[in-house]
Amino acid sequence: MSQRERERAILDIVDDQPISTQSGLVRALGRRGFEITQATVSRDVRRLGLVKVRAADGSSRYARAGATPPPTPAARRVLQSTLREFATDFAVGGGLFAIKTHSGCANAVGNAMDEAEVPGVVATLAGDDTIFVLTRNAGDRPRVISELQALMREA
Repeated sequence: MSQRERERAILDIVDDQPISTQSGLVRALGRRGFEITQATVSRDVRRLGLVKVRAADGSSRYARAGATPPPTPAARRVLQSTLREFATDFAVGGGLFAIKTHSGCANAVGNAMDEAEVPGVVATLAGDDTIFVLTRNAGDRPRVISELQALMREA
């Protein structure tokens, strides 16, 4: 596989997973079919300008330079409470899924989702009573829906 494909995979991995070491990045790339050394990953990390950032729990992880910090636990609590209060249903169609809300409440839920940076969610678009949610890929959609529904049920 080419350097460009490997670098694209590295960026996808650090965007989606909390990878904190180069050896962890080597393992994640291995799961995607790349057989490389830590030295190669070190050069890729430097060339891509990846940086270590501190997560809300105090751990560190690789991220793109200038990436926004991970969401705070408070953002997740806000998402949970807005889903519980305003969301009424989930519907799947094409490459998106929708969250139905009470009239006038979609923007609140959409903003809470954006602030919580739900893994796998690329973007939200809120109207009056519906939010369209675009996931990174179709495989992420069921996991994201399950995660949001679980948040609504948590005590």
